[in-house]
Amino acid sequence: MIVHSNTEEMKSGSTTQGVLFVALGASSYGMLSTIVKLAYQHGFTTAEVVIAQFVWGLLFLTVFDYLFNKKGKAPTSQDTLQLLIAGIPLGLTSLLYYTSVKYINASIAVVLLMQSVWIGVVVESIHSRRWPSMAKALGVVLVLFGTVLATNALNASSGSLDIRGVIFGFLSALSFSWTLFSNSAVASHLPVIKRSQLMVSGGMMVALVFSFLTQIAPYYLNFELLNQDMIQSQAFNFSIFSGYGLLVALFGTVMPPLLLNKGFPIIGVGLGSIVASAELPCAVLIAFALLHETVNASQWLGVVIILAAIVVLNYRIVGTAKETLGEPHQNH
Repeated sequence: MIVHSNTEEMKSGSTTQGVLFVALGASSYGMLSTIVKLAYQHGFTTAEVVIAQFVWGLLFLTVFDYLFNKKGKAPTSQDTLQLLIAGIPLGLTSLLYYTSVKYINASIAVVLLMQSVWIGVVVESIHSRRWPSMAKALGVVLVLFGTVLATNALNASSGSLDIRGVIFGFLSALSFSWTLFSNSAVASHLPVIKRSQLMVSGGMMVALVFSFLTQIAPYYLNFELLNQDMIQSQAFNFSIFSGYGLLVALFGTVMPPLLLNKGFPIIGVGLGSIVASAELPCAVLIAFALLHETVNASQWLGVVIILAAIVVLNYRIVGTAKETLGEPHQNH
């Protein structure tokens, strides 16, 4: 009995650690929209924020790779190319998400980003050529209904929904779905840090192109290719690297991948996906506390409904994970 009790305590402790890792990783993502909004309030541009994020992120991951991955499997030239390409949606997600935050509340932008939940279900159904199950269909309906409430879309007198922010927010969800697919399917045999390093390198190339087109070329070269609304013709403010850029890198590029990749193997994809949804209420709470954004009762209800949808979409996987955790471990 004592041995059994100790074993159960060890399993419980391990699961608790996994939940904590995933919750902290997701909450880190949840802080991004508020940090970016604060950076905008201090005069920084989208180009400056994303450049600082990817430069700092790549620097941290390169140091981590040198310190902790000395004996790790080296990527082939094909692995490197695939991961650099897989980093493209990573860079696009940041650009689209941060652009969305320029036009709408941070708490609404994260709700739009979470549309990746049902987009993933649609992509999975198209890929498998099968209609989604009733549970998944219900989950999609709940996400869409919750989004209508959480974005306050039914309130016609609300001026918070700038159509540009909505479009960029939805595009960020599409790009994020692409990022998740790439993250799970490309060069999965390589160590996490090495994969993250190469994907961030790909994302940084996207950030550099965006920075050149929207700020560097218009200001320094008097050369414009994009719509005036996308251009911010001003000198690049390098002080972004010592403040908000470092925070965005830590909470958006460095901590989440390490924490999520540490926690997911412990608790599984189903339970992990549910715990990772902590990003949504965390983002809304932080925007409410630091930016003083108004979040009414119907918006909170929408957030709860979206969280319920995530549970519905993953409850079967969670059941399987619990059965696996309940089985005694075998030594091989």
